[in-house]
This record gives sequence, C-alpha cells and structure tokens, in this order.
Amino acid sequence: MPGAPSTDAGAPVPVAVARLDDLIALGVRCLLRDHPSVSIVADDIAYDRLSVVLRTLRPAVLILDAGKLDHLGRVRELSVKHPHTRLVLLGDRLSSVESAQLLAFGASACLSKEAQGRDLINAIHLASRGLQLMPLGPPDAHGAQVRDSLLTPREGDVLLLLRQGLSNAQIAVALHIGVETVRSHARSVYRKLGVPSRRALIALASAPAQRTNEALERHPRRRAATVKRKRRQRHDW
Repeated sequence: MPGAPSTDAGAPVPVAVARLDDLIALGVRCLLRDHPSVSIVADDIAYDRLSVVLRTLRPAVLILDAGKLDHLGRVRELSVKHPHTRLVLLGDRLSSVESAQLLAFGASACLSKEAQGRDLINAIHLASRGLQLMPLGPPDAHGAQVRDSLLTPREGDVLLLLRQGLSNAQIAVALHIGVETVRSHARSVYRKLGVPSRRALIALASAPAQRTNEALERHPRRRAATVKRKRRQRHDW
C-alpha cells in the first residue's frame, strides 16, 4: 500500500504519544512500556509540536486525544504531511459521525478512552500495517444521509486552506486543480458544515472545536429531534 509505514517483521512498533490527560497518559504509558511488541519513541508531545516530532522521529503510529485538536481537519493535515505515521485517536464519547469523519480524514482508528488495553494494542498493530480499524455498531437507518454529510478527503484539503484565508485561485494552485473545482468543493464544505459563506467558515474556525464537531453532526435524525424539541417548547408557552 503506497504511503503505508514500514516496520521490520518482529521488531517493536515505534509509537509516539501526544499529551493526554494525566490518568489516561499513565495508563497508556504503563500499557505500552510493558508490551514487548511496542516501543515508545516520544511521549507527552505538545500538540503544537506534533509536526516537528513526526518529521524528526518518523514513528509508525501516533496516539493522540481527539478532544485536544482545535478542529477535526487537523487529522487530515497530519495524515497528508506525515504519511509514514498512522494516527490512533482516543476520545470521550465520540459519535459515529465524528468517528467516520476522522477515519475519512485519514485516522487509522478512533477508540474510546475506556477501551481495553488489548484494543489499543490491536489498533496500533493494524495501523502500523497501514490498515484502518472500523468501529463496530448497530446498523444506522440514517447511514446514507450521515455518509452524505461527511467531508471527503479532498474537501478536507480545501477546508484547511480556506481556514488559512487563501483565495480560490491560490487553493487551485496549491492542490493542482481548477478554480471551478475549488468553488465546487468550497460550496460542498459550506453546505456540510452548515455555514453560508467563507467569512462564516473562518469565524467557525476561531470558535471552540466543539462547534465544528456539532456542525459535522447535522444530519436528518438530529434535525428531527430539534424540530420536536421546538414544538414541545411552543406547547409549553
């Protein structure tokens, strides 16, 4: 598989660990240090130094906290800049939509912080071989609509450059695509994130990550629940 990290057969998988909450960090550290198939090459990495560490050490796998990312597009940015390193994300109550978006952006696995140690080790080994660990769950009656609300990898690329304030022409040059293609991707990004314009998107980028995540979760089932809630409120007045 092109871009898949390579590790010697039988050699420990080199793993870097970003800064995690204290108790989670302690558990992950003890688990990995006691496991002979894994080797920690960097620990407690600040999120603003991830690119520097990944470029220097080139670990096969990076473990990071999804909740500490300023926006989900950061996963796409890291996966594009550092294709030799696979990303395993830990999160608190990640929704199916958030997990699907993170996987679409290039993450290898999205695990709950309450996951068993063996699940994390399994995810590390699958990721080191360039494989994705798909989340298991009951069928979703709105699965097709949810998939339609996810940003594609190319839309993720456009989103990152829009956040940086680049013009359509500059984005077209950076991504080697036509200006009309950029406009089409941008319109799709605005629609899926529920913003009316580029200005609104940039304002959203400066807001907490939770608002961006909520925008990605706008699908028919959530809208229906909102309508019902508003109807109940009107009856209560």
